[in-house]
Amino acid sequence: MPDFLADNAPAFLLITVVLGGGAAWLAGRAIALTWRPWWQGALAMLLLGGAVRFIHFALADGALLSPVGYVVDTAVAMAFAGGGFMVMRRRQKRTQYGFLYGAPVPAQQSAPQSRVGS
Repeated sequence: MPDFLADNAPAFLLITVVLGGGAAWLAGRAIALTWRPWWQGALAMLLLGGAVRFIHFALADGALLSPVGYVVDTAVAMAFAGGGFMVMRRRQKRTQYGFLYGAPVPAQQSAPQSRVGS
């Protein structure tokens, strides 16, 4: 187990995986929802990795300027953001381009025909 996780595994799970991962998932979904490219999500996760590292420093007495901790926090954030991005983008494409994925296209409803002379 890496040095920075040995004493603080519960803090790592709570702060990095639950809080940071949840924020990254939502950020990835938001980036996909606005039809932005994936690399904008990667740039945002670089900032989120720093924010998660600061929360480790402030709440769990972790090292603020730990390069290994930052890389791990950022990698977890990028993984969650990539998952959120892919799920939302897949849903968008299925909705927008359903005819390409074999989804049934809804038939147009015809206007009700009136009976003239009945």
